Amino acid sequence: MGLLRPLRLYPPISSSPASAIPLGVFSPNPPPISRSTVGSLSAFPSSSFGHRSFILGRRELSLGTVVKMAAQPPGPVQKSEDEWRAVLSPEQFRILRMKGTEYPGTGEYDKFFEEGVYNCAGCGTPLYRSTTKFNSGCGWPAFYEGLPGAINLNPDPDGRRTEITCAACGGHLGHVFKGEGFPTPTNERHCVNSISLKFLPASSSPSQ
Repeated sequence: MGLLRPLRLYPPISSSPASAIPLGVFSPNPPPISRSTVGSLSAFPSSSFGHRSFILGRRELSLGTVVKMAAQPPGPVQKSEDEWRAVLSPEQFRILRMKGTEYPGTGEYDKFFEEGVYNCAGCGTPLYRSTTKFNSGCGWPAFYEGLPGAINLNPDPDGRRTEITCAACGGHLGHVFKGEGFPTPTNERHCVNSISLKFLPASSSPSQ
């Protein structure tokens, strides 16, 4: 006679009295768990960390951690991906819409200090005045502040940096860094891709 194996404390496989086995009774051949039983297992509620898992007996099948980010309100300029591809160059699309980065020291406005206004290359919204631009030596155009309401700040998913985007169209501009010690009024450095910008000289601005 073989050794009796203890019955595992799973929920009853069926509600039928014939197949229900009282707890504490030993069975030499416990019935297998059917696919219908596995499919009927429900998810436990999400925890405060967004973690959701399914429990099968005493084994936890983790489905990973869900990172919840606050959704940014859409700006007034909204286009489909195909519409953006039609109006942007491939490199503009890569940076503005796919959040890419140009190589340091290669941008048109890295060492450019003419008087005027820097607009969004995607939608034309004014973003920075030339009077807020400074030479940081980082290899990208640097500004110590944007025009009021023109820039959105969004924490990167990894939590290490803060992304800056055009408030009107959501185009990726670069990142903002604080507390680096530059002698500027805000002690901020808006590190912006040149290709995300379009400079408008002061001489072409409408007279006040």
